[in-house]
Amino acid sequence: MLSEPRSGRLAAWGNALLAGLVSPDDAVVAIVGEDAVHRVEGLPGETGPVGLTLALGRLRALGVSALRVALPAPGHPLGLSGPPEFNARALAAEEAVVCHDAAFGLVPEVFEAGPEGDVHAEVVWHVLPVRQAPPADVPSLGEAERELAEALREATEVLSKLDVAASGPVAEAAIDAYRARSERGREVLAPGYPPRAVRVLELAQRVRLLVSLAYDNGHGGAVSAAQMAARSAALTPVERTARRALVAAYNAVVEERERGR
Repeated sequence: MLSEPRSGRLAAWGNALLAGLVSPDDAVVAIVGEDAVHRVEGLPGETGPVGLTLALGRLRALGVSALRVALPAPGHPLGLSGPPEFNARALAAEEAVVCHDAAFGLVPEVFEAGPEGDVHAEVVWHVLPVRQAPPADVPSLGEAERELAEALREATEVLSKLDVAASGPVAEAAIDAYRARSERGREVLAPGYPPRAVRVLELAQRVRLLVSLAYDNGHGGAVSAAQMAARSAALTPVERTARRALVAAYNAVVEERERGR
C-alpha cells in the first residue's frame, strides 16, 4: 500500500524548521517516522555521514532557505532541474529533495534489515550538486487542485468500466485503513503550510490509492491483453497528475515565497 514519500517528510518538516516553526527534535522525529534512523552523507565540510539535526543546521548555514520535492518517474523528470548525474540518482530512487537558494540536492538510499514482520529501514541521504533552474513540470497549487478533481472522476470511471473499481473486501479494507490513518490526528503537512496545500495533498493521496488498488487487485475485468493495455493507458496519466499534485503541495512554501517576491 502507498506510503508518504520520505522526500515529502524531509521537505515539509525541514521547511518548518528553517522557518523557525518547530524545534530540531520535533522535525527529526517527524522526518524519521517509522524508520530506524536517517543520516546525511556528502555534506560540505563533513568527511562522513552525520545526523539530521546537524545536517539541517549545516544546510541552513550554507544558504538553504527552503526545500522542495521531486518525484520523477521514467519519462517524467518531475521536479528535477539537473544535472544528469543528480537526475539519474533521483530517478533510480523515484524521489529527491532539492534545496532552494543553494545548489544542493538530497537523494535517499534505503537499507532494510531484520526478519519478516520486523523489518526496519535505515536511510542515507546523499548530498549532490544540482543545477539552479526551474524544476520540470511542477504545477501551481491551483492548477494541481483543478487537475486532481478531474483525475479523480476519470480514475473512478475507468476503474468502474474495467471492473476494478475500489470495491470488494480487499479494496474496502485498504480504503478503511487509509481513512483510519487520516483520522488518527496525524499532521498531513508540517506547520507553515497553507490549508490549500493540505487539501491538495490529501486528494492526491486518495487518487494514488485508487490507482494503486486498480493495479494491486489483479486483472479485474481486463481479461485480455488489449483490455489490460487500455487500463494502463487510462491510469498512467491519472497517476502522473497525482504525483504532480503531491509535488505542488510539498513545494507550496517555495511557491508562496516566489509569488511574494
